[in-house]
Amino acid sequence: MKQFVLASLFAGAVAVPAMADYTIIAPANPGGGWDQTARTMQTVMQEEGISKSAQVQNVPGAGGTIGLAQFASQNNGNPDALIVGGYVMVGAILTNNSPVSLKDVTPIARLTGEYEAIVVPAASSIQDIQGLVEALKADPGAVSWAGGSAGGTDHIAVGLIAKAAGVDPTKINYIAYSGGGEALAAILGNQVTAGISSLGEFEAQIQAGTLRLLAVSSPERLEGVDAPTLQEAGLDVTLENWRMVAAAPGLSDEQKAKVTADIEKMAKSENWQKQLADKGWMDTWLAGPEFDAQLEKDISATEAILKDIGLVK
Repeated sequence: MKQFVLASLFAGAVAVPAMADYTIIAPANPGGGWDQTARTMQTVMQEEGISKSAQVQNVPGAGGTIGLAQFASQNNGNPDALIVGGYVMVGAILTNNSPVSLKDVTPIARLTGEYEAIVVPAASSIQDIQGLVEALKADPGAVSWAGGSAGGTDHIAVGLIAKAAGVDPTKINYIAYSGGGEALAAILGNQVTAGISSLGEFEAQIQAGTLRLLAVSSPERLEGVDAPTLQEAGLDVTLENWRMVAAAPGLSDEQKAKVTADIEKMAKSENWQKQLADKGWMDTWLAGPEFDAQLEKDISATEAILKDIGLVK
């Protein structure tokens, strides 16, 4: 009987699938949206028992395309490797003419969305978005903008703002930083006129009074946010930054299904939903063929925008 019980326990243990031990690549420096997303995934995956010891690695540079290229080349067939990406990466692939694209990995799901925020240091003489636009019209090159990687959401947003204000978008003075922390330091240090990034990346400084929020890129005013939309300011611009997660290339259908199930379990958990609420991220969950189709649309639309504002030929 004792042998039977031991054999049954052993058989049961063997039947339970091994817990994944994910490594999540954040293709940017610490402090930005991708890094925050990767580390939030790490926390929730461990809390939910999805990954026993999830690890995050930062591989910054060129709007995520350096990390993407390294990820694709080093992880073929590895079901435990993940990379965070999104709208910024789509733009960077196009502007950098990257030889590696999202077609070289396995997109799994869109996770979150966030609107852009335009800020100035608290000590700035610019009091509102109209004042910033007036300065931009007077001398586009004299207005410096700190934001994320060239060709990313922040860069696109500044180009669209300039165009909506009647300013040549190719004349904007945009300074690209590879991490949100670096851009924030430049803004707080009064090294630039204004900053632009996802609202969540500035929220703590806005609340602390060290940054002044001028406007957001949402179609309507955001609840609990004391700032007008760009449209209210007479600029016909709305823009949402979204983030996604992809797996390695060369996965079998079974491996992809297992990764997708793990990511969905994470995204539907109470822990993840609490993190979204705390960080002000929107839940934009989309997976499967629907996500693949939307990704194709977003890539095409981004290419058209980048051509329109002169960032892609």
